Amino acid sequence: MYLMSDQEFENVIEEALESIPEKFIEALENVAIVMEDEPDEYHFETLDEPDSLGGSLYEGELLGLYDGIPLTERDGYYDGDIPDVITIFKGPHERSFGSREEVVTEIGKTVIHEIGHYFGIDDERLHEMGY
Repeated sequence: MYLMSDQEFENVIEEALESIPEKFIEALENVAIVMEDEPDEYHFETLDEPDSLGGSLYEGELLGLYDGIPLTERDGYYDGDIPDVITIFKGPHERSFGSREEVVTEIGKTVIHEIGHYFGIDDERLHEMGY
């Protein structure tokens, strides 16, 4: 277990975003990327919805979740009123990994995994890609 301050955790999320090629970041529209301490009932219900692309899981812990309409499923009626949300969970990352290096690496993988869902990539393919 490796504990981080909220600020340190948020900084690592920012660093992960900065490592993503600009063309992908520019393609993100109406997406909020947030940190929460722990997933709650809403997050697990969202994960279990039939149209969910999945989330970032590690040994039963939910590390991250994409909640929204992937680009591949948007049509002319998509109004974008409510932003899609990518949530990165602090507690599960801290419990699941034993060093700062491991936590930082897994936050990066989680951010990329959930952004992959925004682009319509499912869990199976993301796992094949190493995320």
